[in-house]
This record gives sequence, C-alpha cells and structure tokens, in this order.
Amino acid sequence: MSEHLRTALRLAAEGVPSLPLRRGKLPFGNCSACAHNACGGRPNMKSPGRCTCPLPCHGWAAATTDPDVLTSPAWAAAWRHAAAVAYHPGGAGLTVVDLDDPAAVQWARTTLPTTRTVSTTRGEHWIYQGTMPSSNAVRPGVDIKSLMQYARWLGTGVGATAPLPDAVRALAVKDPSPARRAPQTLSVPLRGHGGACPHRTPTYLDRGITMGVERITEARSAIHATVYRTFLAVLSTHGRCDCLTDAHVARLFTAAQAKGESPRHCTDAWANALTTLGL
Repeated sequence: MSEHLRTALRLAAEGVPSLPLRRGKLPFGNCSACAHNACGGRPNMKSPGRCTCPLPCHGWAAATTDPDVLTSPAWAAAWRHAAAVAYHPGGAGLTVVDLDDPAAVQWARTTLPTTRTVSTTRGEHWIYQGTMPSSNAVRPGVDIKSLMQYARWLGTGVGATAPLPDAVRALAVKDPSPARRAPQTLSVPLRGHGGACPHRTPTYLDRGITMGVERITEARSAIHATVYRTFLAVLSTHGRCDCLTDAHVARLFTAAQAKGESPRHCTDAWANALTTLGL
C-alpha cells in the first residue's frame, strides 16, 4: 500500500473526503466514458441518473471517505501513479484560505482571525470551520477553497481551527453594483420556443444548470469565453422548450457576475448564444 493511499484512508476515518493527484497537483482526468461530462454528471451528485463511474473521475467530486472505493481495483492505478493527496474542504465542513506568497501571508496575519495553519511550498493554508463558495484571486495571492474545490493535503498543521469569520466570507463578495441586479432586468429572451420537452425528469435540467454554474465558478482564466461557451452549452440542450426559466438563467448570470462579468457582458453572451443556435 502506498503512502498516499495510507494518508487517504486516515483522512477517510476522520471524515475528510480525499482523492489522488497526479504530477502538477492536478486530479486524474476523466475516463473516456466521462470525458466532457458525457456521462451526464458528477459521481457524487444526489440525483437520479448520476454518473456511477468507478474511477476517480470528475476532479473534486470524486473525493470520498469510503475505504472500499479508495482501495478498489479501479483506483489502484491512480494511487500507484499519484504524486500527492488532495481533499475536498467543503465536504469536510472546512474552508481553506490559500495564501500563495509571503505578502499574502503577512496580510492574513494582520487581517484575519488566527486559526489552524499549514505551511505550503510558497505560503500557507489558513483553515476555518465552516463552508462557503470557492473563489479564486479574491485579492493578490489569495484563493478560497471550500465547496466544489479541492486542496492539496499537506498535513494537519498547527493551531486550533477557528469558526469561519465574516472577514473571509466578505472576500468573495463583489462590491455592490448593477451586476447584482442583472438577472431581474435582462433584455433578451430567457425561455425556449414552445417545443416538446425532451427531458425525462426535472433533475436533468437542474443538473445541467448546476454543471454550468460549476464550470463558470471553477474557471481560472478566459472568463468571457468560458461564460459564452457555458451559455451556448445550456441553450443547445435546454433552449428549445419552455422548461428553462428566469430562475435557472439567473443562477448562470449570478455565477458569471461573481467572476467579474458585467450585466452587459452577460446579456451579450446570452444573446450571442441564442443567435448562434438560431433561437
């Protein structure tokens, strides 16, 4: 048994979902059946028809506390080639403030409540009890890793874990702007064209919207292009019937705005996607 697998089993016993990482601190890629989410969803989604792939697919969503899965033959090759272990902070009820350089560490020491800290290659992880949406680059050298994100396991660290403070939650909140009101003032059609609904259950649409939100939220670069491609993917699947509601689209717009998109960029991207698909 590899040292990485032993670490994962120890974390599982403590209720911390983990997964193997390959070189470059990246999760193992999806298998051919799950590539581009062709399987229809992440393996731990609580909905009918979810992916049942036995491999460590879908990044953070593959993290598990099930020792039978961790030690299964399907995961054996991943552990043999693993370069590190990651965990899903949100799945363990935690939030990691990832401080990527000495300047960020110094900022945290003068700004945030003291909590459990773990040394990293370039900085520190400050770990708090509680969850929140993950967000990258909330300030120079600072990322937040909690829900729908993974963090590299680097040890238990030192100090007591403090409750997640408002000061950390506030880091992910953009300054008030018209962008927050955009979903209620859209000037482009939101619904389909009255065609027959091809969806077997409402959860199919909900899963599609959730995956779209995740794709936008997890984007590290090319935000404009990611938002447009996500809108295009959602509309290509769900844009020709009346199931797609204002509430669904508002979730996508809100996710895009949280990444810095303006109301106009959101509206233009949506309109361009409609035009491209002839809707």
